[in-house]
Amino acid sequence: MLAPEDISRIIEMAWEDRTSFEAIKQQYGYVESDVVALMRREMKPSSFKMWRKRVHTRISIKHPKKRNQEFEIDSY
Repeated sequence: MLAPEDISRIIEMAWEDRTSFEAIKQQYGYVESDVVALMRREMKPSSFKMWRKRVHTRISIKHPKKRNQEFEIDSY
């Protein structure tokens, strides 16, 4: 079980656009589905929906494929 400060840090990392799910997994052992479940449990429904929408937009580069696309775009 995670300490409250670890839960807070995971939530903070999940909100950060440039922090990948892989970084959260390396630091806390939580894969993407674990992070989603934690966010759903710890946040108000409206905040959770806003976060999920943000994760799936171009703003967030949480997934390796999105990070690679941004690198390709930035390198031109």
